[in-house]
Amino acid sequence: MDVSQYLDIFLDESKEHLQNLNTSVLNLEQDPENPDTISEIFRAAHTLKGMAGTMGYKRMQNLTHDMENVFSEVRDGKLKVNAGMIDVLFRCLDAIEEYVSVISETSDEGDNDNEPIIKELNDILAGKAASGEETKAAAEPAPAEAEAAAPAAAAPAVAWDLTEEEQKALEDAMMANKKLYSVTVTVQESCLLKAARAFLVFKAIEERGEIVAANPSTQDIEDEKFDLEFSLIIASEGELDPILKDIKAVSEIADARGGVFEGESAPEAEAASAPAEEKKEAPEPAKDPGTSVAKVKNEVVKKPEPEASGAKTEKKAGSKPAVNRTVRVDIEKLDSLMNLVSELIIAKNSLVSSATSDTTESSSNLHEQIEYLESVTTNLHESVMKVRMVPIESVVSKFPRMIRDISKQLNKPMELYMSGEETELDRTVVDEIGDPLMHMLRNSADHGLEMPEERIARGKPETGSIFLDAYQDGNNVVIEVRDDGNGIDVERVRQKAIERGVMTEEQAYAAEDSDIINLLFMPSFSTAKQVSDLSGRGVGLDVVKSKIEALSGEVDVKTKLGEGTTFTIRLPLTLAIIQALMVVVGGEKYAIALSGIQTIENISPKDVKTVESKEVINLRGTVIPILRLDEILGCKSQRDPDSDMIVVIAKKGDKLAGLVVDHLIGQQEIVIKSMGKYINKCKFISGATILGDGEVALIIDSNALI
Repeated sequence: MDVSQYLDIFLDESKEHLQNLNTSVLNLEQDPENPDTISEIFRAAHTLKGMAGTMGYKRMQNLTHDMENVFSEVRDGKLKVNAGMIDVLFRCLDAIEEYVSVISETSDEGDNDNEPIIKELNDILAGKAASGEETKAAAEPAPAEAEAAAPAAAAPAVAWDLTEEEQKALEDAMMANKKLYSVTVTVQESCLLKAARAFLVFKAIEERGEIVAANPSTQDIEDEKFDLEFSLIIASEGELDPILKDIKAVSEIADARGGVFEGESAPEAEAASAPAEEKKEAPEPAKDPGTSVAKVKNEVVKKPEPEASGAKTEKKAGSKPAVNRTVRVDIEKLDSLMNLVSELIIAKNSLVSSATSDTTESSSNLHEQIEYLESVTTNLHESVMKVRMVPIESVVSKFPRMIRDISKQLNKPMELYMSGEETELDRTVVDEIGDPLMHMLRNSADHGLEMPEERIARGKPETGSIFLDAYQDGNNVVIEVRDDGNGIDVERVRQKAIERGVMTEEQAYAAEDSDIINLLFMPSFSTAKQVSDLSGRGVGLDVVKSKIEALSGEVDVKTKLGEGTTFTIRLPLTLAIIQALMVVVGGEKYAIALSGIQTIENISPKDVKTVESKEVINLRGTVIPILRLDEILGCKSQRDPDSDMIVVIAKKGDKLAGLVVDHLIGQQEIVIKSMGKYINKCKFISGATILGDGEVALIIDSNALI
């Protein structure tokens, strides 16, 4: 039974349950007696355990099982939640998250048993009343004794009718000198998913041996075509007891009995009435369990390695599974898409009909059909965009736990307040903003907020506050990370820049404060006095800038010494389709994202001035530098030098720049195509688009130019 087809669902749901558990344990820390939270944690742990068991991930299953045991006692009022238990639970969640991460990379859970955490969970359980513990201890040997006695009870007689393949597998196992066991497994009468339990039995056996044959066949077992029992022939290098123990450990398995495989016609009644000659031969299988039993030919070709071990090696050496990124979609959105596709087909048929008809009436209808098609495609685009949109809650919901851990690590009380988690962004954007937001929050927690004594001395509350706000602004989503901490000491950054040779002293004191603050986004630039686990290496804000700009976004910083800092990220709603201004430079067509354009101006060449060897214009009292795109793109302008210049005023935060173009074509909706690795060094080209006439136009990233 192949469960790899369910891997994507397992990973998605595991991550969702993990996030719910993190949030619930955080809530439990604030309100330890809340029965709803306790029940929620118990249910999530129980579900995770069941999912891990079904997929055959035993280590993850064992850990979640012990975690479930703890919460079962908490739910029954036998255990009280305390700070130590909360810390252990968070370590549990980290360990489960590690399992999920390894599974997503290799499809295997790894070999970390997390025994220290399991011991801590059992120590918590040991804190119950002594009488309860003694009862448990007294009860524990009973299953062990039953397991020890299990092999003594012979498995029911099974008439084996082996296929050629099964006989071949039996031969291979004997040639490898493996022991052969016949095992009968009984499923509980109350079991609803017998095939699923049988699969878990198969997985348990695969850890210690190989299933050579099954009665009924493995296909019938998969299709649940059996009553309550099925029998297996197992080839193993080990003993039978551990195999039976593993089988009995599977939920809803009533019993497992077995013994050494004695032959194809196992019923004892048949053996008793068999001729004396056959009885004479009966002891032989103990020495060589396959020669007469499996009715193999006298000449057996030896294989260097049995099939089973080869298959096992292949599984371990398997490459990383392809885990797809998924989006959960409301069924109403899919219904809307389906209706629009239906309309699209109708529009296509109408166009085909009009094109094949030569009548005057059909020609006049052609324009109507094109307008109808345009309307349908616009609506289809909007619907597809809605399908791609997901709330940023999936990213930001992990941050309260992170801030809680940092607070304990730094011994600095702080609270995270979030708003706008329901704000939706394109899935491709949401996948990428996690790291930048994490770095900014860590920066606020470590650098921004002062120590409690310092805050009290300044008349601030002892507990620092960090805010994460998200909201939609036109075609953009704005995310703000702010704190009520110390703010950025611009003078300190300026001195650091001089020390490191980034600027001369003259340049540093001539530069605007905003330019000095932007130095913090430089690689390896840090003002931390010492390197810690959290910061000091100068990589955090560098990651923020590079990631946000790769998403065609921008990041801005505002700060006031002693009061706090605000980081503002502005991102496009989607990266797939954008509104763009089409322009011509040097005979070539280019696109500029409309979201980054403020105005378009006609400027006389006489109005262009030079300041510090750079061309600028004075536009309604604002001095704006101009950039001649023909020079930047390396193409010759076809514009008359004496005529008025067309200047596209682009904005990036508070900064403005004028982009000089030859001609304007107009506004157009374009589909962005990635340039891949071909021109990845050209920062101001963010991609390309294919125009209606089949021509390719490059997309200019105005943020990179500014």
